[in-house]
Amino acid sequence: MKVGTRGSSLATVQTKSIINALSKITHEKIDMEIIKTTGDKIQDSQLYNIDAKGIFTRELDNAVLQGDVDFAVHSLKDLPTELEGDLEIVAIPQRESSNEVLVSEYEWDELPSGAIVGTSSIRREAFCNFHKKDFSIKTIRGNIDTRIKKVLSGDYDATIMAEAGIKRLGLNEHIKKRFSIEYFTPAAGQGAIAVVARHDSDKRNILKNLNHLTSFQEVTAEKRVLQELGVGCQWPLGVSANIKENKLKLCAVLLTKEGKVLSRVKVEGSADEASKLGLKAAKLMMEDYI
Repeated sequence: MKVGTRGSSLATVQTKSIINALSKITHEKIDMEIIKTTGDKIQDSQLYNIDAKGIFTRELDNAVLQGDVDFAVHSLKDLPTELEGDLEIVAIPQRESSNEVLVSEYEWDELPSGAIVGTSSIRREAFCNFHKKDFSIKTIRGNIDTRIKKVLSGDYDATIMAEAGIKRLGLNEHIKKRFSIEYFTPAAGQGAIAVVARHDSDKRNILKNLNHLTSFQEVTAEKRVLQELGVGCQWPLGVSANIKENKLKLCAVLLTKEGKVLSRVKVEGSADEASKLGLKAAKLMMEDYI
């Protein structure tokens, strides 16, 4: 088999973890093909200022559709809510932490007014404003290790990142603070990896062995909220689902860029109804701001 992936350090680490797990099942060699995406080529813009739909995934998915690779590995939060017609998410392995973390020499409450905080996420910017942080928000792009180096070198006073990526790269020592889900609600699908293949792929059933049901259900609920609202990274929306003992709890927060809460909802129910719970949350949010 051949798998397509982006060439960043995080993407290759994630893909190698999939290859290792799959190799134990198939006992066969799996080749990795690096594919550069549109998002990898754009380094000087806030993501919400450009047409961000699929910018980190489109080229990989096209390679799957054309048969150049058998499947692709994505950070799930990068995937559009609607995949190309012949594609599907066949597996979501066990999810890593979805929490946000602070990378800085400062403690969170010690960051001064006007501190330069790097982010290309309107959601993270909105949450900073919600918490009354008078920061100077500045675009920061590049791989995880590159962004950390920019903070350590003093170009930025801090940046806010996904804990999952930092942990997967073994860079935990750079985490200054781990935010709770309630304080800094993450993006839908954060911390999850998606394995994408064609509907008719003869590798589909093998790849399904990688799926972790609880992670799949959590992400299904989160992505359903995005799908129903019809929004992506251009909206300051945080969504998080958590399952314990087959009970799913979902919270979602929609802000303005300035940090005003437009809607905050919480729903819960059976994990087997993950998609319906995501739909319920979305409808409640639409009642708040439409």
